[in-house]
Amino acid sequence: MIRFSNLIQLQPVITMSKIKQPSFILYFSFLLLLISIVSCSTQRKIIKAPIKEEGADYLFKKLKEHELKYSWFTAKFSAEYSNKGQTNSFNGQIRIHKDSVIWLSFSPAFGIEVFRMILTQDSVKFINRMNNTFFAGDYNYVNHYLNTNIDFDILQSFLTGNDLSFYENGKFRAGIDNGIYKLVTAERMKLKKFVRNRQENLRVLIQTIWIDPQSFKITHADVKEIREPNIQLEARYSSFEEIENQLFPKDMSFDISASNNLSVTVSFNKITFKMAQGFPFKIPQNYRPVK
Repeated sequence: MIRFSNLIQLQPVITMSKIKQPSFILYFSFLLLLISIVSCSTQRKIIKAPIKEEGADYLFKKLKEHELKYSWFTAKFSAEYSNKGQTNSFNGQIRIHKDSVIWLSFSPAFGIEVFRMILTQDSVKFINRMNNTFFAGDYNYVNHYLNTNIDFDILQSFLTGNDLSFYENGKFRAGIDNGIYKLVTAERMKLKKFVRNRQENLRVLIQTIWIDPQSFKITHADVKEIREPNIQLEARYSSFEEIENQLFPKDMSFDISASNNLSVTVSFNKITFKMAQGFPFKIPQNYRPVK
């Protein structure tokens, strides 16, 4: 009986001297050529083809098709706020019932809540636990204090990376800017059913939206109000991840350009779109109103 070890011993020992040099060189050259062909093919797949020119109607339709679909939005976040040369970091929670309520809770690093806010379509309320104060009013106070021009719809859209919901679509112009699509409109007005006092609350926005040509998600957006030309709200979105079968930007940055510029960067985690949440908000009896 021939053992396996003996079979190994019977095999001829192949050395470089026994290989015909021309054959070896030819084989090696063929291998290199094959590798280069595969490599070039891979590179061709990586290089993206130039995006095609598309009309505004097509881009706006694709934007709406790929926007975040949700009834509830819940997440935790870390944020950094910069204003007048001062920077503060904090953590928090956010809960949104679409088109209805935005609830925010802010805590510094040691985890004790210091500020809570609840917003609806026409009201703003907050409690400040650091100085035992509260506010219950409308967006006029917030916009005057921050020198902004936000409302519920703008805030909700910026926080979810979606387009505005309660504004007329207007007439958009389409273009390409640095390899991504761009939509611009100067005639975006708030829908009449959300305007109570037309003279005071009628808003006409200049809006620019940058759209990724692959995902059709908003990567950059800014809003100006025609009657407030010196105020600009700008949002940027990155780190898109698939969450519950939808793409969501986990990192956001917001800039308000006005008399006092301020910036906020936000990183979200523990995001869900399906879980209904409550909006606890109670003003303690010993808290005094903000004047």
